[in-house]
Amino acid sequence: MFIRRDFVAFYKQTILGPVWIFIQPLLTSLVFVLVFNRLAGLSTDQLPPIMFYLAGVSCWTFFADCLTKTSETFIANALLYEKVYFPRLITPLSVVASSMIRLLFQLALFACLWVWYVVQGVIVPGWALLAAPLLVILLAAMSLGVGLIFASATNKYRDLRFLLQFGIPLLMFATPVFYPLSMVSEKARMVLNINPLAPVFEAFRATTLGVGDVSLPGLAWSTTFAILMMVIGVSIFHRVERTFIDTI
Repeated sequence: MFIRRDFVAFYKQTILGPVWIFIQPLLTSLVFVLVFNRLAGLSTDQLPPIMFYLAGVSCWTFFADCLTKTSETFIANALLYEKVYFPRLITPLSVVASSMIRLLFQLALFACLWVWYVVQGVIVPGWALLAAPLLVILLAAMSLGVGLIFASATNKYRDLRFLLQFGIPLLMFATPVFYPLSMVSEKARMVLNINPLAPVFEAFRATTLGVGDVSLPGLAWSTTFAILMMVIGVSIFHRVERTFIDTI
């Protein structure tokens, strides 16, 4: 029911409706091709620019949407929480589920272009492609865990919402969304890999497009971070949900 509500509320009274699921990442990727590839001359690791950017944009949109909407759980559902009791964790889980459905539609577009380039011989598929769903789950876990922490904190400190809105775009520059790690120096790469998102994005391109830096220590760090955030986030969320009505 919550997933259906998210879709209806988001696309109601729009001309194109759910078609925006495809238009948004495609237009963003085309802008990235023009700005970062054509004008700035950033490398795409000899991959078709549209595929390089579409992979990064789709994953980033999924992560950012999950994090932003999960962080607003208590504020967005306060009136509903006052009227009826149900496990509160259902609402942030439904946000992640609905965002994942959008991602699946966007990856369907990605798959169509992928098949075209495979037929052309530009992209060589491999068995590593089977690991891509695990990377999406890892992104979902990270966004959910961090989102729950922010949801619990913004219940009392509302200005943390502005910190998140300001921080997410900045975080994108520290994540290989529109550039590959291969174009930065070894020292800068070590710094960027502190960001737990960086190994996941590089691995996603490597598994789907066949080019990228798969760092097993980096993925181990990302997995550890995701589990840690989930444990902390769920624990704090359950503690805050008992008394949040008094402070909301």
